[in-house]
Amino acid sequence: MSGAPASRPAHAGSFLAFDFGTRRIGVAVGNSLTRSAQALRTVAGEGERRFDEIAVLVCEWQPEALVVGVPLHPDGAEHDNTRRARRFARQLHGRFRLVVHEVDERYSTTEAQSGAAPDVDAASAAIILEQFLRGLP
Repeated sequence: MSGAPASRPAHAGSFLAFDFGTRRIGVAVGNSLTRSAQALRTVAGEGERRFDEIAVLVCEWQPEALVVGVPLHPDGAEHDNTRRARRFARQLHGRFRLVVHEVDERYSTTEAQSGAAPDVDAASAAIILEQFLRGLP
């Protein structure tokens, strides 16, 4: 899923990031030029409704690629939500035909909560995206 088109490197534009949850998905936007991200909103609901709302955001922001936070146990072990987040990443790739990058999102929610964010899920997505952007060459 991380293969970028040869004509444009994946880091040359804007990104949408997702903090996946079974009831809510936080969404943030950012770009590689400023290497910063901002929380957008939280998408709630299930199934097609979620993807319809995400499609509106993809259409609006025209991201170069997508970033999905993948939760792991503190020791790095996978759990049920790890598999769910990876499935969500595959679904995004299949629906929108964009490169999807997976990022270890351990402690992003804790960090967002400690910052007293008004929308913790979207703030977590921004933290995930900034972590990804800092890792770009």
